[in-house]
Amino acid sequence: MRLARLLPALLLAAAPLAAASPHDQSGVPLEVDAPRPGLAKIVLLAGAPSSKPMAHEYFAGCALLLEWLRLQPGVWPVLARGWPADERVLEGARAVVYFGDGGGKQPFAEPRRWATLRRLLDGGAGLVLLHQAMDFPAGPDGAAIRGWLGAVYHSDIGSRGHWDMKFTDIPAHEVTRGVRPFAAPADGWLYNLHFAPAGVTPLLRGAVPDKSRSTADAKRHLGRAEVIAWAHQRPEGGRGFGFTGADLHRSWTYPSQRTLVLNGILWSAGLPVPAGGVQVDLDPAALQRNLDDKPVPAPAKRPAKAPAKAAAKASSP
Repeated sequence: MRLARLLPALLLAAAPLAAASPHDQSGVPLEVDAPRPGLAKIVLLAGAPSSKPMAHEYFAGCALLLEWLRLQPGVWPVLARGWPADERVLEGARAVVYFGDGGGKQPFAEPRRWATLRRLLDGGAGLVLLHQAMDFPAGPDGAAIRGWLGAVYHSDIGSRGHWDMKFTDIPAHEVTRGVRPFAAPADGWLYNLHFAPAGVTPLLRGAVPDKSRSTADAKRHLGRAEVIAWAHQRPEGGRGFGFTGADLHRSWTYPSQRTLVLNGILWSAGLPVPAGGVQVDLDPAALQRNLDDKPVPAPAKRPAKAPAKAAAKASSP
């Protein structure tokens, strides 16, 4: 009887624990359009689950951007998984942000959606691509991305990988307001991109390991500081911002990265960037929310050690 009386209380106590699952994404509002005219709508497209836990956390990263952009006066961010189920949320968007895999996995890399994106961007909307998102197959569509974003990654000359980077020389630009020199250890990067012939301003440059130069073109530039982030003013109107980092979810703990990306989104949308940049706080616990449920990689097997006697015999002359 006593257990029966305690059971409801135990269930109530356990409820918050169940709700606190790091993979519970139900609390993130999806495809909620602006409630009134006059708000600057920014559409965030979160890529599909990818890679290992705490890397390529595209949905969780977009959920953070959604939260931070909501704090900016006059801005209405809209989040969608991949491509919006209701395309009406794209109408009137000031900018489209995609954080996800590239290589043709972009949710707009199919003819009908591509046509919708083209109409938006040719109409002056901004484009922001983060991490691998600017990896696009060569061809007319890749050339269009370069024209909108200011750069595109192709495997013919581009290189990629994981290593420590330091950004020490921050140029003056609206997107770099409030951005201080910072380090990003062991993150993932793409560089040696095809850049547009005009209108591109490099924002972050840094040294890369020369051993990461995997293409003949990249190897011709040993020791060169490589462009990791940039802003693009399109000659015909419209803006683009690209940043090839943010592979690791922990990279959002770097205040200057948060400021850079949020500034870049506002700037690409044609909105004013605060004099001190967009400054937002991050609760460390927020990094454990809205994660994709991905399998944990099995630990690498170590080679078996040879028996002591056999090892000694093998080492004798």
